[in-house]
Amino acid sequence: MMTRRREFCTCSPYDVGHAGSVDPYGTTHLVPLGLFVVGLAVAVVLGRRHAEADGPTRFSRAWALLVPAVTIPFQVIDLVANFDIDVTLPLHLCDLAWIAATWALWTHRPFPVALTYFWGLTLTIQGVLTPSLNEDLPHPRYFAFWALHLLIVWAAVYLVVGLRRAPRWRDYRAAVVTTLAWAVATYTFNVLADTNYGYLVRKPRSSILDLLGPWPWYVVEEIAIVVTAWALLTLAAQWWAARAAGPSGTHGVEAAVDVDDLAGGGREQV
Repeated sequence: MMTRRREFCTCSPYDVGHAGSVDPYGTTHLVPLGLFVVGLAVAVVLGRRHAEADGPTRFSRAWALLVPAVTIPFQVIDLVANFDIDVTLPLHLCDLAWIAATWALWTHRPFPVALTYFWGLTLTIQGVLTPSLNEDLPHPRYFAFWALHLLIVWAAVYLVVGLRRAPRWRDYRAAVVTTLAWAVATYTFNVLADTNYGYLVRKPRSSILDLLGPWPWYVVEEIAIVVTAWALLTLAAQWWAARAAGPSGTHGVEAAVDVDDLAGGGREQV
């Protein structure tokens, strides 16, 4: 029997809004949604201002510390006080997304930046647009949910759109391999423990997955959709970095062009 996830983190790859205390597109959804839109613009502006800095700024590293500060305490509470093997283990991709965002903001390394970009703009953002949250205002978990989801997506925009740190194709490949490794490991655990993390064993109720085929074909179809979407995001980020750099600029071009690709004669493909 499918168990409803009680955690504040609900950005698994296939999560959509189920019944809960937060009414989708009601007041307690629209207010953080408006804040989300404003934050996107601020992230871009700040990223552009920090684009020429030599390495991560104090602002970026403070942001990196803020993400686990609003995440870890609630995960510990769930594990200690509300433990349920079906729902409280940190096995959803959102449990990795905040780690990737923290790593990316602290170091600006290409791999965690790519993970934050891909996971944030295709997976975590689902929790922003279609929240599945059982605690409404003024419950502390309500604030933790929105803080986590907004900070991750804003981080992706800040790093890639603002700082123009476009993923390279090898970063794209690494992100795909990492996500597939998560899927294999999580599916194995699901089979052994009779759980359904990542909805890899069966579909959730009334979800977008209803548009796809039965198991296991809906998983295969989703992999194809995600791989294609990430390839398009890579192309978009590289185009943006090259355009922002201009004909004689170097900042964005360095982020968008892989040295190994140049060594291979520019034959790098998706």
